[in-house]
Amino acid sequence: MSEDDKSPISVRQAKSLFADWKHASGLVLAVSGGPDSVALMWLAARWRAALSRGPHLLAVTVDHGLRPESAREARDVKRLAQTLGVSHRTMRWTGEKPNSGVPAAARAARYRLLATVARQSGASHILTAHTRDDQAETVLMRLLRGSGISGLAAMARESEREGVLIARPFLNISKSQLIATLEKAKIGYADDPTNRDISFTRPRIRNVIEGLGAEGGDARNLARLASRLARANAAIEVLADGAARYLALRDREANSRPAPLSAKPRNTTFEATAFAALPEEIRLRLLLRAIDRVGHEGPAELGKVEALLAVLDRALRTGSEKRQPRLKQTLAGAIVSLAGGRIAIAPAPPRRRRPN
Repeated sequence: MSEDDKSPISVRQAKSLFADWKHASGLVLAVSGGPDSVALMWLAARWRAALSRGPHLLAVTVDHGLRPESAREARDVKRLAQTLGVSHRTMRWTGEKPNSGVPAAARAARYRLLATVARQSGASHILTAHTRDDQAETVLMRLLRGSGISGLAAMARESEREGVLIARPFLNISKSQLIATLEKAKIGYADDPTNRDISFTRPRIRNVIEGLGAEGGDARNLARLASRLARANAAIEVLADGAARYLALRDREANSRPAPLSAKPRNTTFEATAFAALPEEIRLRLLLRAIDRVGHEGPAELGKVEALLAVLDRALRTGSEKRQPRLKQTLAGAIVSLAGGRIAIAPAPPRRRRPN
């Protein structure tokens, strides 16, 4: 670990970290009470205080009700927010909790509640305290699960969720730097024991990264890998956009349809021969986009779309002029069919409920 990874964040560095959101209408700060999020609130408050004009800051603590200490930790965050001149709200995850998959369910509930507050307060962004360490863990988790390029690009500096923009100013900052910042400022923070509970995935992955560090697989290099894959993914997305326009233009020329290229019909169709001539990664992304656009059973799994594309390719290869290939499959609430030299993706009818 370099000295930079253990040095407190300076005022100048904090100014650079938050500069992208200087003109935001308002910022919701996701503050759980742990060191990363407390540092987020501390640094954001100092940054905002130095501006003559800037966004309104609202710290939000989501109390999941999963630990007896959570209510006290939310009160501690509120007290600190008041000393920093930052507004604060506590949101509670109420209702029945799942017996399994608790971290994922808690994360979904947290974003849902944060987005609710952001919309109510007129904030344009939710700022989270994800660090370079979190990015490295995400990359390794997705690598072990066989994610594609877009998944391995991990977390973006800015993305959209629940209809609100999520901003992550600390993606290139180590957790140790945030802790050093709080220690210098003599700011306390909560210690969540679940972060060390190896019955959960992330703590186990964290231990793996510590072991990989000796071989160069430390958080810095894993995060650098995510950054490079994000760059490659952005380039491939541009190529996929161009391929979609190319296929639409071929359709217009072949059928003399007056609809503009910007039109987005609910159903998607491709001329099969032109589609088959595209690179495999582009075909995969176009198919995935179309299924996610019209399907009603959530995002399609990459592996299942890969399998469907393989079936489509096989059908197209075995077809002939006399015997046009045909295919019809359902995936993620969408029907993908091949007939008459065209691939069509349309919404599937809702599944019938089985009688009790």
